[in-house]
Amino acid sequence: MADLTRVESFQYPSGHFAHLSENQQAQLQEFKRICQEAAYYTPATDTTEASHDDETLLRFLRARRFVPAEAFKQFKDTEDWRKENSINDLFFNIEVEEFEETRKLYPQWLGRRDKRGIPVYLFEVAPLNSKNISNYEKSLKNAKTTSPKVATKNLRLFALYESLTRFVLPLCSNVPRNHPETPISQSNNIVDISNVGLKQFWNLKAHMQDASTLATAHYPETLDRIFIIGAPAFFPTVWGWVKRWFDPITVSKIFILSQANVLPTLSQYIDIDNIPKKYGGNLDFEWGQMPNLESELDASLQWENPATQNGKNAFPIGPIAWEKGENGALKAVAVGHENGQPRHKTIFTIPNPVNGNKDSPVVNTPITEQELALTSVGTSTQPADSDIPNSDSLSPPSDSPTPSSTPKLGAQTGGEDLPIREGTSDTRYEQQTHTHASGQLAAGTPHAAINDHGHGDKTVTMEPGTVGQAPKDVSIPQPEGPPAPGYLDQAKQMAAQASAVVTSSAASAAGAVTGLVGGDKEKVEDKVEEKAPEKSEEDKRLDREIDAKSQPAVEGFLREKATQ
Repeated sequence: MADLTRVESFQYPSGHFAHLSENQQAQLQEFKRICQEAAYYTPATDTTEASHDDETLLRFLRARRFVPAEAFKQFKDTEDWRKENSINDLFFNIEVEEFEETRKLYPQWLGRRDKRGIPVYLFEVAPLNSKNISNYEKSLKNAKTTSPKVATKNLRLFALYESLTRFVLPLCSNVPRNHPETPISQSNNIVDISNVGLKQFWNLKAHMQDASTLATAHYPETLDRIFIIGAPAFFPTVWGWVKRWFDPITVSKIFILSQANVLPTLSQYIDIDNIPKKYGGNLDFEWGQMPNLESELDASLQWENPATQNGKNAFPIGPIAWEKGENGALKAVAVGHENGQPRHKTIFTIPNPVNGNKDSPVVNTPITEQELALTSVGTSTQPADSDIPNSDSLSPPSDSPTPSSTPKLGAQTGGEDLPIREGTSDTRYEQQTHTHASGQLAAGTPHAAINDHGHGDKTVTMEPGTVGQAPKDVSIPQPEGPPAPGYLDQAKQMAAQASAVVTSSAASAAGAVTGLVGGDKEKVEDKVEEKAPEKSEEDKRLDREIDAKSQPAVEGFLREKATQ
């Protein structure tokens, strides 16, 4: 089981509505005053509700550690951004099919909640391969929901966040749960990165950063925890630059679970019936499905025009908004556009929403010890920081094996003078200095060589941090001369020379005969006959011994004679 460390935090319900300290309550009042004076907040009256509920304002305060001035700056930027991009209208105008197409590329609500009533989302990364992403980006060119101010893909992402804050979170807030006085304003995310290669992971960088940047800037404090499951072997190596895609507060909420820790850790926070079967739970859920509502939640709804999924009532695709019904009931209405025409259909109602009667006083329920035990961060489950250059300066990796495919080597026992041997990664030998691997093993990171080709074109060469690997020899080897002849070759050369002498003598004799036939008798008579020198008896005896030897034994015989 992952080691969970208790920390002081603003995790639900601490720091949320009806669970504020005196100082936090005072800062909330100051924040409201600042917003009201700047005309960004209108308080409630006897006949109208406030422009923003307290929990929404508290999200911005928690994001800025309850410093009202800083919270107001972010709140103001968000309100200006919403007005400029017509976010309130977007939720009602987006095409239903376009909304659904985008929903399948981002975290999807399971229809389940954790033990505190916070919704649980699932994000499977493997289906987001280059082919599917490419097809999605091509479909954006034919989108009906567009804006001259914002990229189409960003508009759709805005709509998904609106669905979280305007439908899912209010739904979970208005059904029975612990601390009914405190609205639900966050979500949990299970992120499955099983079977994701390094190149695919890199290609999804922009996809993930867009969502994280948007959430941090305009939807602060909507994330409770992220549970990362199925981390591949290279993940500890790349964690150093992955964490830079998110702000530090988000990083502290990330739990990286080994296979053995998946079910034990998830079941601490989520009932086993609400955990998908593929992670050891009892929930039937396939990626891409609509939410599979838990029985307690489904029992609070009164269905009118539901869709069906696997024989059960389900939500239709597209955005769903809330409207007030009779006698304090809440109506869930399907909105958006279908083929250019607006839709407005009541899907279900909540006859008795939690705290539907605003006239009754808020009862602050105490936080139990079991809940306090869940106040933890995921830092202890994360790999150690590594020295990797900023990911913005790196270029996409290739499909070659990742550095983590090289197993980590055990620590060397110090104090021994081990021999230096070049060109080896054997763990019996110390790491050599002046190698391209020097200094890389301790951090467990690859050596990244960034090659700048100009015009913004960069590539990166990544070398595994091995032990004792010598620098590559890139010199051009000089051609080697022929090997020195052996004794047998020398004997063959001597025989060839003797043959040449005989051939030359024969040629001279033939020339003399030719001259005689041609009448040049006097010149022939003047020639002195050249005879081959007579061999001594010792040479003749040696020739007979060589002829008697078999060919393989000749070289050894000559070597023996040469040493005498």
